[in-house]
Amino acid sequence: MIRAGKPFPPQTLEEFKIYEDAHGALNEFKRGGFKLIVVTNQPDISRDTQLVEVVEAMHQKLIDNLPLDSIRICIDEGSSDYKPNPGMLLKAAEEFGIKLKKSYMIGDRWRDIGAGINAGCYKTILLDRNYTEKMIFNPDYICNTLTQAKDYIIEQEGLKKA
Repeated sequence: MIRAGKPFPPQTLEEFKIYEDAHGALNEFKRGGFKLIVVTNQPDISRDTQLVEVVEAMHQKLIDNLPLDSIRICIDEGSSDYKPNPGMLLKAAEEFGIKLKKSYMIGDRWRDIGAGINAGCYKTILLDRNYTEKMIFNPDYICNTLTQAKDYIIEQEGLKKA
């Protein structure tokens, strides 16, 4: 949800929506051999403005509907895991044997791009949702949809489109 150009997380499972192109794009990534890890800051849990049960239900919806390998969450704004810090990416890379120098970080906020850069990812991709936040880190590529991000990565990797 966007209010006055600033992103706000959905408060209920009913408000939580998966973008229409997510399933197709992520399945194509899986066919290309990519690991799909979601890393998400959820400070509203520690601020007591969001229930952990609601966030867990949203994550379960993602797991049930998309070919994800893992979802990582950080609620502590002072943690080395809290984006733009690279902690969640570094831990996922270690657990899954991911080479970050060959990996892409896709996100819709400057914190996501910063985490990718700070973790040493090969490329960072901004899904531009027209937020008014200042971009503190510069992405390698900017697009409007996950499908466009997927097409860019497929082109970068020399893979065939499905």
